Amino acid sequence: MTPFYFDIETIPSQDPEVKAEIAAGITAPGTYKKAESIQQWLDENRAAEAEAVWLKTAFDGGLGQCVCIGFADGDGKAYIYHAQDLSRDSERKVLQDFFCAVTDAGHRTFVGHNIIGFDLPFLWKRCMVLGIKPPASFPRNPKPWGELVQDTMLLWDSTQRAGGSMDRICRLIGIPGKGGISGADVWPMVQAGKMNEVADYCRGDVERTRSLYKRMTFAEISVDGATPVPTPTGKTLADLADDF
Repeated sequence: MTPFYFDIETIPSQDPEVKAEIAAGITAPGTYKKAESIQQWLDENRAAEAEAVWLKTAFDGGLGQCVCIGFADGDGKAYIYHAQDLSRDSERKVLQDFFCAVTDAGHRTFVGHNIIGFDLPFLWKRCMVLGIKPPASFPRNPKPWGELVQDTMLLWDSTQRAGGSMDRICRLIGIPGKGGISGADVWPMVQAGKMNEVADYCRGDVERTRSLYKRMTFAEISVDGATPVPTPTGKTLADLADDF
């Protein structure tokens, strides 16, 4: 099947109540016993601790928001849909436009980096929160070994023990990496009004995913049957035969 590459960019919850609830739930370490020392710790650390927890809601599809989705059908152009503001209505339109593209593409193999562990479950949760019905072709709880979804993180290392970041894998196999930008930079860029830069970053991830997938599936590597195949020693099998 034709691969359909996609990537999403997310930000922390924009609901003030979520932030307030997180702050209220921050407690001092158990080593603090006296009421005054506990209060002092909270006064000095509550805000920073709450901010750190809040930032992590960008990984939670129930709380965070999707502000950008990039995709490419096969070898076609990479397209981007991004939010015009931080409202749920704007996020809803991003998802709806993306699902229209998914429907138009037809039956495809969905390809992305860590999409089984992150992108797909995040989008499904956002759909439930926002009341959006995904198209029937959009995979839900896919099996890593199935043909409907190909996750380049798992293609690299199915045990996920060898370091599976996209940037690291790109550098290891000679594909241009992210250039010093990561997902952690998305929210600061959004805050600074740099949504176009976020869109460019997302488009780059789609292109990198396509390059990774082609390398991992050897789609652009062919060996002529008449050409001697080098062995790890640098000799061909015919050379090795002559050594005996």
